[in-house]
Amino acid sequence: MNATDRTPADLLRSALAADPARPLVTFYDDATGERVELSVATFANWVAKTANLLQGDLAAEPGDRLALLLPAHWQTAVWLLACSSTGVVAEVGGDPAAADLVVSGPDTLDAARACGGERMALSLRPLGVRFPQPPEGFADYAVEVPGQGDQFAPFAPVDPAAPALVVGAGGPELSGAQTVERARADAAERGLTPGARLLSGLAYDTWDGLSAGLLAPLATGGSVVLCRHLDRLDPAALDKRRQTERVTALVTAPAS
Repeated sequence: MNATDRTPADLLRSALAADPARPLVTFYDDATGERVELSVATFANWVAKTANLLQGDLAAEPGDRLALLLPAHWQTAVWLLACSSTGVVAEVGGDPAAADLVVSGPDTLDAARACGGERMALSLRPLGVRFPQPPEGFADYAVEVPGQGDQFAPFAPVDPAAPALVVGAGGPELSGAQTVERARADAAERGLTPGARLLSGLAYDTWDGLSAGLLAPLATGGSVVLCRHLDRLDPAALDKRRQTERVTALVTAPAS
């Protein structure tokens, strides 16, 4: 990663320039048996399409607030980087009633309806498939995103000093530059180096979860094995996954 990277979107661009073919996010859902692996290039393509959807169809502008009501999931990671690419503030677990737009999974649709702005729903089903029928009042992400452009350019440059990320209702507000700085510090504390492969079973509802599950590996040129419902694995199965995925660091409980 480059010292000049000032936002998470900058980190992704540097990763893409350095080695687009290497894995970046490997996602497991141990409730469904799903496994998805995204290279840097594939992940960046999803981010570009989502950023185009956000800036174009949803008419989001820098500084707008997006309540992100999604679990730890590869599509959540995509939305976080799309927000960083457009200058939209990602409020993870934020209040939909106070947000300009909301992105929701299937389990939070009722709460998401409190948002008076644009509403986007994700089925979170294996392979990112669409809902059998779009939830009333929501656009279906799986329907809207495929036709978006594969390249993204913001209408205005994103200010690294502007608000970028809030984790949890009432949580501290971080700029893009502060997010990168904290992610780099976490990577150093965990001993992550370029090529490191971190397995995280943490939820995305805390800074520790977001850092371990995406930002710290991205900041150091590593990758993440992101596991949802990891508590369903017994120790032997977890050890086998660590070996199969060539994991170099493991985070399965909140940092003390």
